[in-house]
Amino acid sequence: MSMILQTQNLTKNFGVMPALNNVNISLGAGRIVGLLGPNGSGKTTFMKLASGLLTPSSGEIFINGIKPGPETKKIVSYLPDRPYFDSWMKVQDCVALFADFYENFDSAKANDMLAALGIDTSKTFKTLSKGMQEKVQLALAMSRQAHLYLLDEPIGGVDPAARDYILDTIIRNYNEHGTVLISTHLIYDIEHVLDDVVFLWGGYVERVASVDQIREETGKSVNEVFREVFRC
Repeated sequence: MSMILQTQNLTKNFGVMPALNNVNISLGAGRIVGLLGPNGSGKTTFMKLASGLLTPSSGEIFINGIKPGPETKKIVSYLPDRPYFDSWMKVQDCVALFADFYENFDSAKANDMLAALGIDTSKTFKTLSKGMQEKVQLALAMSRQAHLYLLDEPIGGVDPAARDYILDTIIRNYNEHGTVLISTHLIYDIEHVLDDVVFLWGGYVERVASVDQIREETGKSVNEVFREVFRC
């Protein structure tokens, strides 16, 4: 299996506090991976390092064998954990912006997805609810033919009824040769779509395993094991 993302002793400090500490993981192509941990465990920091928005304090991270930079931005589709479009922009303006910016963006696919999500593309971003804003950003991120999709809390701000639909959207629309990395603490809602999991706690990797491996070795669900590992 070829590796899409690898880290070697990856460390990121903010002042004297390490947000990530000696992280060593390898993620194969064609997998849906859960980056799982409580709030403050380092998930968003990891996502920003992989997307090239942050640089490591020490150690290294590689996307398809090269360090994050202009070349990796062509193959990485990043969904941050908060809105990033200007509030005055119409949804159709956001689609046009992605079409101009990314060669691998499929406008027709994005518009089909937005229609299926019930989003009026003539509306401005600021008039949409938080959940609708997140759906717009997800649709745009998943409309790229990327090698690596970095989705930071894609179901955190939507109501439970919409979560299954959003997860189904992710499964049906990602590049089958690519890898999806989904960060969340909502394990129960997302477990059924995952192939592998990475448990983060206090900036350290607690474990990396396939979902099948966890179930076979423990006789428990990933959600049950997560609750045991991260019990306060």
